[in-house]
Amino acid sequence: MNTKIIPISEHTEAFKKDLEEDLNNPEFKTTTSSNCFNVKPMNQWIEEAKNRPIPKMLFSELWYENEICILFADTNLGKSILALQISNMLSKGVSIIGFKMEITAQKVLYFDFELSDKQIENRYSDQYSGHYIFSSNLLRVEINPEQEIPLEFKYFDEFLCHSLEKAIIDQNAKIIVIDNLTYLKTDTEKAKDALPLMKFLNSIKKKYNLSILVLAHTPKRDASKPLTKNDLSGSKMLMNFCDSCFAIGESAQETGLRYIKQIKQRNTELLYDTQNIIVCKIVKETNFLEFAFVGFENEMDHLKPRNNEEQLNDILALKKQGLPNTQIAEKLGISEGTVRNKIKKAENL
Repeated sequence: MNTKIIPISEHTEAFKKDLEEDLNNPEFKTTTSSNCFNVKPMNQWIEEAKNRPIPKMLFSELWYENEICILFADTNLGKSILALQISNMLSKGVSIIGFKMEITAQKVLYFDFELSDKQIENRYSDQYSGHYIFSSNLLRVEINPEQEIPLEFKYFDEFLCHSLEKAIIDQNAKIIVIDNLTYLKTDTEKAKDALPLMKFLNSIKKKYNLSILVLAHTPKRDASKPLTKNDLSGSKMLMNFCDSCFAIGESAQETGLRYIKQIKQRNTELLYDTQNIIVCKIVKETNFLEFAFVGFENEMDHLKPRNNEEQLNDILALKKQGLPNTQIAEKLGISEGTVRNKIKKAENL
């Protein structure tokens, strides 16, 4: 059989012709209110995307422009410390040592549903004197306790989301930090509650061209196991609808030592995984509580030592489920050789 090879130049010309036909086709130029879909040829989507800027890094490869990013961690590990440090960095246009940033100074709205103003003052002063000076670009937002829910809103969280959107419009901000997720919806562990919330965040992201960082909790977890997407409260639904996600883990090596691990990404490859976590130390040299960059290390070196008997029971339980040694090793954060050896020893008992 003789196969005709079409020159690349002819492919290119054919592509240009198809693109021109797509762009001039009136069938694809009208979107009606009776349809929730926008239907256009793939070439047209790409052509329109060319006119939009390439997303820039906001916090290294962990969070890019126009992303909904989730930062989660257990209680008291420093989520708010890191989130406010990132907000300060973005509002001043000065990157944190050890991390990359590709934008100039921008206005940041920090929705603080966690700390009081006095607690904030304590963190960013030297014993309530010599206060740190933030940029006027950084605006802190908190709940007005005297505000009653207007009659047009059935629930408080509906009024809260409406007010959040209004603040974005009024301040003309493009970077939003929400501390934390449970204030917008009280039970994000259930899909029926998490789905409307993520739809809301996605809708305002697209509507106002926002970059959103959302803080979330993790349920009580085993500190001897690596961090995974399953450690995020309401993980499946939240993880499906966010663009990126990273987590803070507590190091077993010393007090105040933390590590940052990349959990999900769309704009880049996975860089900060188990073999390459970002290690930091929470410090306050004068009047600014912050994460200080230490280096890149293996997550396994920072996990709590595991009881051998507990580990063996976990291995045998997963083996009973029919999982291969490689998957067992991945789930437990140990080597495949360790799994094989422990199963062999158990069989010989």
